Amino acid sequence: RFYEKVQVLHQDPKASVDNPLLAFSLIKRLHSEWPNVIYSDEATENTQALHASFKEVEQELPGAEDLDGAARALMRLQDVYALSVKGMANGVFQRAGTTRPPLYSPGRRVSLSADDCFHVGKVAYDTGDYYHSIAWLEEAVGLFRLSYGSWNPEDRSSLEDALDHLAFSYFMAGNISHALSLSREFLHYDPSNQRVVRNVAKYEKLLEMGTMASAEPLRRPNGTHLQSRDAYEELCQHQGGQVGLAGDAMVPHPTTVPLLMLSFVLSPQPAPDHLPHLSCSYETNGSPYLLLQPAKKEMIQIQPYVALYHDFISDAEAETIKGLAGPWLQRSVVASGEKQQKAEYRISKSAWLKDTVDPVVRALEHRIAAVTGLDLRPPYAEYLQVVNYGLGGHYEPHFDHATSRKSPLYRMNSGNRIATVMIYLSAVEAGGSTAFIYANFSVPVVKNAALFWWNLRRNGDGDGDTLHAGCPVLAGDKWVANKWIHEHGQEFRRPCSADPQD
Repeated sequence: RFYEKVQVLHQDPKASVDNPLLAFSLIKRLHSEWPNVIYSDEATENTQALHASFKEVEQELPGAEDLDGAARALMRLQDVYALSVKGMANGVFQRAGTTRPPLYSPGRRVSLSADDCFHVGKVAYDTGDYYHSIAWLEEAVGLFRLSYGSWNPEDRSSLEDALDHLAFSYFMAGNISHALSLSREFLHYDPSNQRVVRNVAKYEKLLEMGTMASAEPLRRPNGTHLQSRDAYEELCQHQGGQVGLAGDAMVPHPTTVPLLMLSFVLSPQPAPDHLPHLSCSYETNGSPYLLLQPAKKEMIQIQPYVALYHDFISDAEAETIKGLAGPWLQRSVVASGEKQQKAEYRISKSAWLKDTVDPVVRALEHRIAAVTGLDLRPPYAEYLQVVNYGLGGHYEPHFDHATSRKSPLYRMNSGNRIATVMIYLSAVEAGGSTAFIYANFSVPVVKNAALFWWNLRRNGDGDGDTLHAGCPVLAGDKWVANKWIHEHGQEFRRPCSADPQD
């Protein structure tokens, strides 16, 4: 009510307090009316109600781990997609140093504030990651300088905070002269800070002596589980287009019915001889289940054997499965020796669904069995795993099959994972491709399609060419359902060959 009254009095922005009536109302408002509003019983009741309502939902709100995880997700997107930090802060998803079109153009452009950039940089700073902290704190300092003197009640940081952290980041990176310059700028705003005064003296002395900080050269941190980072990131970046094989990467076999072919990604490499055998076809696989509605199969790669089945699941089935899994989603874990634990190289949430939970899940299991020709009866296959990849969700290069006999996968007493079926339950706006690192290709997300590949060779050895990764989700919400099938029970469905090396 008070705000509306002020608006009515000052409808004309050019109105001056030369008007004695306006001058009187302004003086009265500032002297008595405004304090009356602030100290009124109504204001006190509103404040108490706000605090009480916040307490009711506080446990459901994101915590510090969620916020820090979101900051790390932005840095992950920056790295994998080679994005410019300045561009990200301005709401543009552009590769750094290029003039190519943005990887993603949102309908509504959203910028980050100085405080937002500071928090991302602070998360990197707290872990000693000065490669990322410098880029994000530089952006924070630039934005704080532009708005210096204005007060934003939502901000928890300031220009002084950003300068302080950025100066130390540069010092740790070995750039003492820039650390000194930033520290002097800090003292311009807060000359009484004795800690920064001592830092300035320290930096000046180091420069006089010609001594450099004993810090490692500034370089981007590398994940311990990421052995082929460059190949992985190149495959993720070239989403939805072909690289290196012109337009003949997918040639339908003349005896098959052509389907709408998927444009998948291949990094530069010589065209292998088997490429012309890639085809699209309608498949029944000898199953009565598929006679009336054959599976729409697209061969993606011969070695490793990777096939994509289009329209494998309907929109209604996908929504049902997501709804069933939603209440049970937990942070995904990975195998570590004989145990399972959370890891930064796999960021997602997952849930497991038995085929008895809903007729839709049971029908999906029958469909998978028909298409693959494999036995999915317990214990020959695992329950359906539903996975949600949110902000920056990803899974760095890994094998689905166990590479050690100590793996928890062997607890089922049904051997190793012989095959994977991964069903895309949703579309994404950008990112989220499935990249096969050693095989040198990636497959973008195709809603309602199912990706199938063999994890083991016919002799039971793991197929090293199936090293694959889930690229970070750049924009959107990626849902997949995984069905892992084990080797026991498949002896007569996928028998050994005469060649022991096969």
